[in-house]
Amino acid sequence: MSEILIKGGNRLTGKISVQGAKNSVLPVLAATVLCGDRCVIHNCPTLSDVETSVKIIRNLGCGCEKTGNTVTVDSREITSFEIPDDLMREMRSSVVFLGAVIGRMGKAYISSPGGCELGPRPIDLHLSALKHMGVTVTEEHGYLHCTAEQGLHGAEIHLTFPSVGATENIILAAATAKGNTTIHNAAKEPEISDLADFLNSAGARIYGSGSDTIQIYGVEKLHGAEHAIIPDRIAAATYMACAAVTGGKITLENVMPPHMVSILWFFKECGCETEISGKSVTVSAPERLCRVPTVRSLVYPGFPTDAGPIALAVLCLAEGTSVFVENIFENRFRYTDELKRFGAQVKTQGKIAVVEGRPALSAADCACTDLRGGAALVIAALAADGVSTIKEIHHIERGYDDIVGNLRTLGADIQEQ
Repeated sequence: MSEILIKGGNRLTGKISVQGAKNSVLPVLAATVLCGDRCVIHNCPTLSDVETSVKIIRNLGCGCEKTGNTVTVDSREITSFEIPDDLMREMRSSVVFLGAVIGRMGKAYISSPGGCELGPRPIDLHLSALKHMGVTVTEEHGYLHCTAEQGLHGAEIHLTFPSVGATENIILAAATAKGNTTIHNAAKEPEISDLADFLNSAGARIYGSGSDTIQIYGVEKLHGAEHAIIPDRIAAATYMACAAVTGGKITLENVMPPHMVSILWFFKECGCETEISGKSVTVSAPERLCRVPTVRSLVYPGFPTDAGPIALAVLCLAEGTSVFVENIFENRFRYTDELKRFGAQVKTQGKIAVVEGRPALSAADCACTDLRGGAALVIAALAADGVSTIKEIHHIERGYDDIVGNLRTLGADIQEQ
């Protein structure tokens, strides 16, 4: 098993380009299955989750090749409606294939999804919505048998929570369903709009993405399309955090600043200077980071839960006491025990973490517990005195394209072995 070694203390400077969004590329790749034609997707990051998506597409009987940052899918032929248990366990987001496969095949057979263990993330909202659209769901021994014997039809759907995954699955299922579908209390994340933009370029009729009410007018069939994935705002936040804790100054290219308003707010509150120029952001760290009295994770456009561990790692080095409130996932703070190995002063209770900022951290041997928690450990190690070892980095590889190479470009003393 590979691990990352980091000798902390180097001030990060320079310029890098931000990868395509992990949380966008996965639903877009699922959507290519629905198209029944040849699709070309650009700006796809090299991630283990993308590799799993490619495996799923091939397992369904479609052609799929990744060359550099471009994935080409030929879904004119599809021979299966089943996603094997081993692939579902590799990636929780694999459940987004459910709406696409049912939309294309009229049925799907899957097991419960895997991925990071961040507490209960039931897919009840997904299944309830699909039932309203004519899907019969039978659960047996951990597997879901989903069938739409009369075909999918439009429906009026009210989500009790603006779930990103449920919104995506409904959009995928509704794109070629008979009639019209309206999603109320829909998720508003930029990744939802990116999925809708791709589907619309393939012939779908989706309106209102980015708002809490989305309307989908079902079309008979879709066609092939070419699309470029939006930049990853969470990856951008991670590199900004790396600069902040090392007293650095870096420029990130290929970003969408309008997608990052709450993230930019956080770094400004920490005392960082941020300069926006088109699709680039430059962040300059102060001599000592400032505390942020309270940060709360919220659905978009609020502060993203995925950036929570990244922010908390920054606050470990801020002057004063900060409070982080996690409002999305119940078990998000597992990584804080590993952060404490660096000397971080973090106390958690329920959904609240209280951080007493320290002037410095010390090197530690630690292990990733999940994707974004792993990023928090990298941030801490960059600021720590001495050489740190980070294990279980397969979590990090799920969401970051060559994080070691990018940080080395910015001047970090880092290697993977």
